[in-house]
Amino acid sequence: MVMLLALVAIVGGLGVLVWSAERFVDGAAGTATHFGMPPLVIGMVIVGFGTSAPEMVVSAFAALDGSPNLALGNALGSNIANVGLILGLTALIAPISVHSTIIRRELPLLLLIGAVVGLLLWGGSLTWLEAALLLGGFLGLIGWTLVSALRARGDSLEDEMSQELAEHPMPLRRALLWLFAGLMLLIASSRVLVWGAVTIAQTLGVSDLVIGLTIVAIGTSLPELAASLIAARKGEHDIAIGNIVGSNMFNLLAVIGIAGVITPISIIPAEVMTRDWPMMMAGTVALFVMGYGLRGQGRINRLEGGILLLTFIAYSAYLVMSAVPAQSEVRRPHSAFGPLTTPARASAAQCA
Repeated sequence: MVMLLALVAIVGGLGVLVWSAERFVDGAAGTATHFGMPPLVIGMVIVGFGTSAPEMVVSAFAALDGSPNLALGNALGSNIANVGLILGLTALIAPISVHSTIIRRELPLLLLIGAVVGLLLWGGSLTWLEAALLLGGFLGLIGWTLVSALRARGDSLEDEMSQELAEHPMPLRRALLWLFAGLMLLIASSRVLVWGAVTIAQTLGVSDLVIGLTIVAIGTSLPELAASLIAARKGEHDIAIGNIVGSNMFNLLAVIGIAGVITPISIIPAEVMTRDWPMMMAGTVALFVMGYGLRGQGRINRLEGGILLLTFIAYSAYLVMSAVPAQSEVRRPHSAFGPLTTPARASAAQCA
């Protein structure tokens, strides 16, 4: 019965999460437009922050529940899904060209942020101070983004965002309604999703990290998937790829930072640095090479999109297969020392 409730919580939570995240972004963008915020600032800051809101809220609740590795898996897994699944699938449908000079400047920064996060995780833990440094980096990124957006004039991303806002005007009252209602539903659905994910992990003996890398990461990345597919089909290529680049930087700095400040990660599984972080960095390097365009204008064609998508499928399949031994291990008779549990699971069991 508990398993059934957990499955319903995951499916229902993801559905409401995706819907509320879209309403939250629409409301935030509409409200910012009414207050005279430049379209480029709305595209780079408001929309970027809004599409990463599911990861932030889910990871915060996971950390509060004593499952910081679920939050870490959510951040890394979302970045892997953003490049492999979302950009791969989007490029298969409509090849993506990169014209924006701002996005080309953000790609090296994304590489640098990924490397810094790897250095912090290398020691096998994430302290409160290290997490606070990531949050400080996030605030610095917001400041740099605002300055870049206000100084830029005539960038292709600004033109695409202006056109998008003009096509979807929204009265201020409705924008405020969607802003607050979307936020409340986002918080509620994230709470339900985390409960279902942690319950499934404890019942099946699958690690919180793997649940975060798969079910939770793909689910919280669905708003980016919808936004990128729609933008690419309309020929708004810079919005499609800019959405992913901004989201990935926010995930590394804000999502991991928020979770680590709430509950520092005392033990980071070894596979994070041997499997998950290298996979994320490989995708980031591929995105840099294809998006920056070492031979001219950046472009992700259908062949490259297919390679990205197949790589993501292979990685996900490996994660699922690697979770099977952990499940069979839990079903063995307990030793004299009792079942092997992580501190997060032990504390969750005590609360139950």
